Amino acid sequence: MTTYLLAGGGTAGHVNPLLAVADALREREPESSVLVVGTREGLEARLVPERGYELLIVDKVPFPRRPDRAAAAFPARFARAVKQVRAHLQDRAVDVVVGFGGYASAPAYVAARRAGVPIVVHEANAKPGLANVLGARSAAGVGVAFEGTPLRGSRVVGMPLRREIVSLDRDALRAEAAEHFGLDAAKPTLLVFGGSLGALRLNEAFGGAWRDVLDAGWQLLHVTGEKSDLADPGAAGYAVRRYVDRMDLAFALADFIVSRSGSATVSEISALGIPAVYVPYAVGNGEQALNAASAVRAGAAVLIPDVEFSADRVRSEVVPLLADAARRDAMRAAAATVGTRTGTENVVAMIDGALGR
Repeated sequence: MTTYLLAGGGTAGHVNPLLAVADALREREPESSVLVVGTREGLEARLVPERGYELLIVDKVPFPRRPDRAAAAFPARFARAVKQVRAHLQDRAVDVVVGFGGYASAPAYVAARRAGVPIVVHEANAKPGLANVLGARSAAGVGVAFEGTPLRGSRVVGMPLRREIVSLDRDALRAEAAEHFGLDAAKPTLLVFGGSLGALRLNEAFGGAWRDVLDAGWQLLHVTGEKSDLADPGAAGYAVRRYVDRMDLAFALADFIVSRSGSATVSEISALGIPAVYVPYAVGNGEQALNAASAVRAGAAVLIPDVEFSADRVRSEVVPLLADAARRDAMRAAAATVGTRTGTENVVAMIDGALGR
């Protein structure tokens, strides 16, 4: 029997791939123990127990960004977090630590190295976080979701994806999806979404250009986000939804996508082979633009900067793509070269390698 300790959390980008790998390990080895170490503050505090895994707690200790009181207190606080994880490793006789980034991962990597426990690192973003940069230095295996991610000793393994995406048969579900959204399965569909909170720039652009999409012979499924106040014109062929809890059906109906470019979004769209226009969220250090870069280089997607995206840009660039079947076919074929549905299996294989199997 093996004891796996999966470390990570904070955001869905860390928690979801962690849970995908946890599920695969539990399904393969029901007799083994799959544990998760995370913080009380991150999404893992809710999502991990909901999925049936025990969450071991470690203090949240952000890396200091400036020389202030928090920076002065960091060494002692981080040492305490490492000690907490070291106790978990000893108490549970952990055989391997698998980190996915986030606050819990850094002390887990340090504790595992000191205890002689092998480490596996998975990085979901094209620009790696500080925790995974630290972990990669002593890891037995380092996997990244995107080509070109600057992480020591890494290889591209793809993203561990939600099971409903991995097993999605788009053709088989198309009729059900069209009925679910009140659209026509026989007509091509453009899917626009910006995440659970929506994307103001996308909403404003398509709020002004939805008629142009319909006039091009397409129908539009527009997921605006729960806090959006975009008015629904009630037009046939234009389905406005504040929130969609069946993204598998939305993907099944989509022939083309316009979206933000979070790491999971890009990985899912590429794995499903759907051509896309990405409008990266213009915050942080440009992570979303980097996430889309490999798909853009391969010809599977087009990138339009957030500041440039407007109703006029939809008319001048997106609508012509909808009218160009040959270009869309080429983009769809290119997506197959950058997307994979085997990210979970690839990470599990890295774990097996770290254990000498």
